[in-house]
Amino acid sequence: MVLRITAQALEQVRHLAQAAHPIEACGLIAAASGEPLAHRVVPMRNQAASPTWFSFDPREQLQVWRELDQRDEDCRVIYHSHTASEAWPSREDIALASDPHVHYLIVSTWGEARHAARSFRIIDGRVFEEPLCVKT
Repeated sequence: MVLRITAQALEQVRHLAQAAHPIEACGLIAAASGEPLAHRVVPMRNQAASPTWFSFDPREQLQVWRELDQRDEDCRVIYHSHTASEAWPSREDIALASDPHVHYLIVSTWGEARHAARSFRIIDGRVFEEPLCVKT
């Protein structure tokens, strides 16, 4: 698989990650239902307020999913940042990845890896890195 994402959405996620540092930023990127191009960034509060992991607030998550339904959109990407490591899924990321159809985008805000963005599919505990296809 390939993550198709607009350049604007990717830059917005990078900006949100840098702004949240040293706390992990998180949220989702939506696409029109049935369309592959992820374009609308929906930042969400990191309920954990942690530099090493994130969790969505269940009420906010429900509200966002209802909004997606109303707008006839799908959650195409779940994104978060890593503040002290490279852009690779942690054990917690792998354990909590529940949707094999969603792309998991990780942006690093750490040292030399700062601004690195990588996309993954996580299926049954296995990590598959996939290319990013950035559309201008």
